[in-house]
Amino acid sequence: MVRALILMVAFVAMVVFSIFLAQVTLTPSPASADLIHANLTPGNSLRSYAEDYTFLAGLKQAGGNLLLGFPFGLLLPVLVARRMRLLRVVGLTAVVMVLVELAQGSVVEGRAFDIDDVILNTSGALLAYLLLGRRIGRRYHRLADTPEDRAAARPAPAGPEQAKPAPAKPAPAKPVPAPDKKPPAAGEGRPPAAAPQDDRSEDRSDHARRRTSPLHGKLTGELTNSH
Repeated sequence: MVRALILMVAFVAMVVFSIFLAQVTLTPSPASADLIHANLTPGNSLRSYAEDYTFLAGLKQAGGNLLLGFPFGLLLPVLVARRMRLLRVVGLTAVVMVLVELAQGSVVEGRAFDIDDVILNTSGALLAYLLLGRRIGRRYHRLADTPEDRAAARPAPAGPEQAKPAPAKPAPAKPVPAPDKKPPAAGEGRPPAAAPQDDRSEDRSDHARRRTSPLHGKLTGELTNSH
């Protein structure tokens, strides 16, 4: 309901503006038939406004053409599609104003085609769109969206089949069993005990050394001779 009401208001406003635009631009002006001429070079009329007109007269000519494009920038954002809205507004304004200027130069007495008027009208539409028309169009399209449209515009949540699997945890390493260590047998791992020495063998070896020594033989001979 709100969408239909806003759309109807914008359409009626555009019709009213079109009637006003036709009256302003397509009304004959026989008094200026000998003074005007067609302008196909951008900037010639603007230069003339600055050099040949007074400040107020030049401001009236340039400002009037700018204001004439404002309704396009305010109403078209509601009437055109949301996609490439800025280009649509600028393009439609330029096309309409070119058609108006062609009608002025061909069928309307006392008027001529002026490319600078097209530039000023389109610039006015662009300025109005940037200042206010963009917000109006955005608010309108937000109201026009149904809950189904808003749900469709939202990205769909990832389903179970689209969900990324969780990374598998690495399995814990199994402990390697230590080799069984047998207790060492009695006597293993110890240095061998020294064999006990026989005291008798020591005495015998000592006695033998004494008998073989030259001093022992000399003493033994002397004792034998004395006896």
